[in-house]
Amino acid sequence: MQICSFLPSATEILYALGLGESVAGVTFECDYPPEAARKPVIVDTILRHGLSQEEIDRDVNQYSSHGESLYRVDVERLEAIRPDLIVTQELCDVCAVSSSHLAKALYRLSTKPTVLSLTPHTLNDVFTDIKRVGLATEREIPAQELVASLRQRVERIKDHAKTQAPRVACLEWLSPPFNGGHWIPEMVTLAGGIDPLGKLGEDSFRMPWQQILDADPEVVFVMPCGYDLQRAISEYHKTELPPGWEDVSAVRNGRVYALNATAYFSRPGPRLVDGLEIMHALLQEDAVIALPPQSWAKL
Repeated sequence: MQICSFLPSATEILYALGLGESVAGVTFECDYPPEAARKPVIVDTILRHGLSQEEIDRDVNQYSSHGESLYRVDVERLEAIRPDLIVTQELCDVCAVSSSHLAKALYRLSTKPTVLSLTPHTLNDVFTDIKRVGLATEREIPAQELVASLRQRVERIKDHAKTQAPRVACLEWLSPPFNGGHWIPEMVTLAGGIDPLGKLGEDSFRMPWQQILDADPEVVFVMPCGYDLQRAISEYHKTELPPGWEDVSAVRNGRVYALNATAYFSRPGPRLVDGLEIMHALLQEDAVIALPPQSWAKL
């Protein structure tokens, strides 16, 4: 089976199910596992590299207002691969090619591959999507086993004693600020925190800094969508924080953390459970589980 993945989380799921050899095309962001980065790139971004957060926000709004996609599909390369299956998403037009723009690309192909579209909003949705990928690729048993192991780890976090229930602000973007959406509020709750800004399963949204100050979070997670740890640290230090930021409880008590969002929080795949374990360790100040290197840092 020839499979093309149009989003990084799908690539991770496919590899986790032992389908790495079948993955014939990926996106420019597919970097995990490392061997995925050596696959032909079918999907690239039209945004210039090296833009600031303000510039990215501006360009995203501009393209979205005109109904334009932020991504381009290499139709010629896709035609040469002749995929049997394309895995895409309908969750976020900023994160990956939308189904409507994919349809335009598929119209130009001589063959008509099966399209599997993923739309996860919660951890349970992610687990369901893993099973759907398993069903579409005849890897049902490995998918069931993977989901069972992930659920077991989630249950272990749920059952672990919670000594703290801090108010938590998850900043998915800094300039302008956005809260963490979809599965992020659920992860905070499972880890024993309280997210006064996010809503379970709902999109992230832009908010004024004053809303964050008013919430007075006791823990702040700096987790810009799609950024690794070093870039999250860099963006935080470059951000013009509002007057009064130094009076926020999390800042006063040294509980502002940068997170490797692209690896453990932004992508709805198996590593979200690693992200849950990271959150739990930081919120409860209890590293009962060895955390991945370069996954977090105190700011």
